Amino acid sequence: MREFLKSTKFKVLLAFLAFLVGVMIFAVTKGGYSLSGASVINTLTAPFRSASNGISMKMEHTLDKIKRADDIYDENQRLKAQIGELNKQLTDYDALKAECDELRKFVSIKEGHEDYILSQPCKVLSYIANDPFRSFTINKGSAEGIEPYCPVVTAEGLIGITIEVSEHVTTVRTILSPDLSVAVQCSSSGADKGIVEGNILSAESGNTKLTHLSTNNHLREGDLMITTGSSGLFPKDYAVGTVKDIQIDSNGLSSCAEIEPCIDITRLTSVIVITDFSGKREESDED
Repeated sequence: MREFLKSTKFKVLLAFLAFLVGVMIFAVTKGGYSLSGASVINTLTAPFRSASNGISMKMEHTLDKIKRADDIYDENQRLKAQIGELNKQLTDYDALKAECDELRKFVSIKEGHEDYILSQPCKVLSYIANDPFRSFTINKGSAEGIEPYCPVVTAEGLIGITIEVSEHVTTVRTILSPDLSVAVQCSSSGADKGIVEGNILSAESGNTKLTHLSTNNHLREGDLMITTGSSGLFPKDYAVGTVKDIQIDSNGLSSCAEIEPCIDITRLTSVIVITDFSGKREESDED
C-alpha cells in the first residue's frame, strides 16, 4: 500500500482529482452564483432554440408572402394593362409617323411638279407570287380615281404602271418587266437616249436594262436616266435609275446598259399613283 501511495500513478490520480475539485469550485464561485440545473439546460438547448427561432421567422415570412399573393397578382395585372396600353400608343405613334413620312413624300413630288394629280399614298399589299419582275398590288383602285396605265412612283423615282384596276385594289407592273418599255435620256446631257426594258437576268438582281443605245454614246457609270415624256404615258423628266455598266449589245449594232432603279423595287412598302399630268396621252398603249 505504501508503495502505491508513493507511485507515479497515485500522484497522477491525485492531481486529476484536484483538478476536478478546482473546476467545481470555480464553477460555483464564478460571478457569485451557483450553477443551477436550469442554467445547464439553457446552455445545452441554446443551439436548438436558435434553430427554432430561424425556422419560425422563415415560416412567418412565407405566410406573409402567401397573404400578399392576391395583392401582388392584382398589381401584376394592373401593370400588364398599363404595358398593353403603352404598346398600343407606340403602335399608333409608329403608324402616324409612317403616314407623316408618306405625306412628306407626297408634298415633295407635288412641289416639284405642280401639274401632277396624285392619288393618296398607296400601301403595297403584296408582291405577285412567282413573278420574277416583282409586280405587286396596292390598296387603292377605281374608287380612289386610279385607272389602268397610270404611272406609279415614289419621291425617289419611277416604279412602273398600273395594269389591272378594281374598286379598291390595283396591280402594278414594274420597270423590271420586259412587258414595260420606257423612253429615257441622260439627265446631264439630254442626249444618249434609249429604252428601258427589263429582262430576267437583270431582274434577278433588282435591276433593269437600257437598250437601243447608240454605240457612240457618252454615258458613264452613275449617270442618271430620266423619262423623255415622248409617249404620253409617263411624265417628262422623272428619274428612272442610274447607269451601272455599259456594254455592246449582242447584235453588235447598238449598246446597252445595266440600270439600277432609284429605289429598291423588291422592298417597297408604299407608292403614289400619278392619275393625271401635263402631256398625258389618253390611249392605253404602253411606251
